[in-house]
Amino acid sequence: MQPGNSMQEGKRTENYRETIRQVILQAGALAKDFFRKSTGLYFDKKSPKDLVTEADIQVEKFIRNQLTGKYPKLGFWGEETGKSDELENCWIVDPIDGTHSFFRGQYFWSISIALKLKGELQLGAVFAPALDDLYLGEIGKGATRNGHPVFCSRTNALNEAMVCTGFACLRSDLKDNNLDRFTRVALKTRDQRRCGSAALEMCMVGDGQLDAFWEQHLNLYDVAAGAVIAREGGAIVSDFGGKNGLNPEQVLVTNPPLHQSMVDLM
Repeated sequence: MQPGNSMQEGKRTENYRETIRQVILQAGALAKDFFRKSTGLYFDKKSPKDLVTEADIQVEKFIRNQLTGKYPKLGFWGEETGKSDELENCWIVDPIDGTHSFFRGQYFWSISIALKLKGELQLGAVFAPALDDLYLGEIGKGATRNGHPVFCSRTNALNEAMVCTGFACLRSDLKDNNLDRFTRVALKTRDQRRCGSAALEMCMVGDGQLDAFWEQHLNLYDVAAGAVIAREGGAIVSDFGGKNGLNPEQVLVTNPPLHQSMVDLM
């Protein structure tokens, strides 16, 4: 790559990063307005156990209009509105990750925006408006929470580890529904959490608040941004067999010392 092209590319990703930051903060303000009136919030059901609220719809609509309006050549993949034709270079969005928590007035929900360029995840932003925590990450440039660098923990013993997982409604009737896996891990670790937002939980591993997170049968929009932030915090992102990389069907995020031990328990 020519030096001029390299500088141009760097400037472009800098613009994308600032765009993500501005849009996710604005989307967070919109979501928080809905959150304040959550007891009267209109909702519908995707299935008997899966909710979608008007906040999910309106927040994604806002994000989509802002991003596609500024970058019309980039595609868009949102939880509520689906995929565009362009997916090699696209925004990947979950407007409310943790809708059940949001609907019940709990604080652990987030907005998640990732950017994929040339088929690779490059940028990620996860904002938890009720906690006032904004995570940003860019491949090769680190990750931050509210502007301060984040780093994963150095915990190296399972019996000292705090871990986190999820039991999403859509998987409760599956034979492999995570209960056996959770029991194995719980018997070996110090403490367990289940916060309700995979995107936020992955960021918490990158931030050293958690030592490991795993979940299964997710979608890319659930985990794309969180994966960028966790990796840039020094965490390992793999599947349950230890293969490096993001596989939404099997997401395992750990600090480096605990990775193999967690793989063994998967």
